Amino acid sequence: MKGFGTVLVLSCLLCVEALIMHEDIYISGCSDTDAENMYGLDGEVMAYADFTKQKAVNALPPFADPITYPGLYESALANREVCRGNLAVSIKAYKNPPTTLDTPHSIIYTRDDVELGVENTLICHVTGFFPAPVTVWWTRNGENVTEGVSINIPYLNKDSTFNQVSRLTFTPGEGDIYSCSVQHRSLTEPLTRIWDVEVSVPSVGPAVFCGVGLTVGLLGVAAGTFFLIKGNECN
Repeated sequence: MKGFGTVLVLSCLLCVEALIMHEDIYISGCSDTDAENMYGLDGEVMAYADFTKQKAVNALPPFADPITYPGLYESALANREVCRGNLAVSIKAYKNPPTTLDTPHSIIYTRDDVELGVENTLICHVTGFFPAPVTVWWTRNGENVTEGVSINIPYLNKDSTFNQVSRLTFTPGEGDIYSCSVQHRSLTEPLTRIWDVEVSVPSVGPAVFCGVGLTVGLLGVAAGTFFLIKGNECN
């Protein structure tokens, strides 16, 4: 636990060993303005309570075996009230000490190999921050981009910091420059990462050198044959 000042987080970690080791995690946390209630497995979010849309969200992809969480949102509402009550008690007991802040780190990369004109996904992975959450925004050639943007809820790291992933669906064009900017309470200015469209061109060096070598070799054979014939004529 990083501190009781503004954030209270309760998490449970369960390791079950069968043929393969898995990590099953449940997070219930709150601050004076935010709250989180989430189930995860092996570093991926499975389901969570969306307090803005007032419903439970199943975060599994369509191809995964369906898992249901009956009463998830209703229990999340109850847990949020309990958490805020505990937070108020903790703030009073510990005289509201300042929260320890951990600064985020971020990287930006594409989901697939880049091909001009072919839809792809840019991924901005932000990790190592405390408390949650971070704010992430994207730009293309200096202009803000909102269409095709998504971000997951904060996920707990093993060192009690958090990570979040923002994704941007885009179609790369030659010369385009994208950026992912991150804002967090620990930062005095946004943390920005730049990515520009680079399309790898297959290497033609060995083929060219091989072709040149073969051509020079054939020219050498032709020249040798010419002089041999000329020498025979002189004799």
